[in-house]
Amino acid sequence: MEMDDAYFMKLALQEAKKAEAEGEVPVGAVVVVNQRIIARAHNLTERLHDVTAHAEMQAITAAANFLNGKYLLGCTLYVTLEPCIMCAGALSWSQLDRLVYASPDPKRGFQQAGVVLHPKTTIQGGVMEAEARELIQSFFAKKRA
Repeated sequence: MEMDDAYFMKLALQEAKKAEAEGEVPVGAVVVVNQRIIARAHNLTERLHDVTAHAEMQAITAAANFLNGKYLLGCTLYVTLEPCIMCAGALSWSQLDRLVYASPDPKRGFQQAGVVLHPKTTIQGGVMEAEARELIQSFFAKKRA
């Protein structure tokens, strides 16, 4: 089995579906180092009554605990939605090597706000974008109905 970006994004989408099942905005994240998953997370803002409990923030904390350090050197974060500016700030401080996201967020994503990540962090968007976008759009359509 090839463990490429699509493989790890599928796992992040599984996390997003867990969030949806719990009534959370369906965003999921996975942190990988050397082809090994060291953290899985999804949004917990409703359950924890905490606006900072985004999937990315949960994943950063879990990965840092796993690595026993505050920097995510050598790590890739796979997330189903482009991070917001809060999460982008945390990702920048973590010195993440690579960010891979599925769906862009033109309203609240960090790129529209002009936020830049750590200079060594590479960014790739659009991996499994259609699947992630459908999950988010379906969730909010149900909320509005």
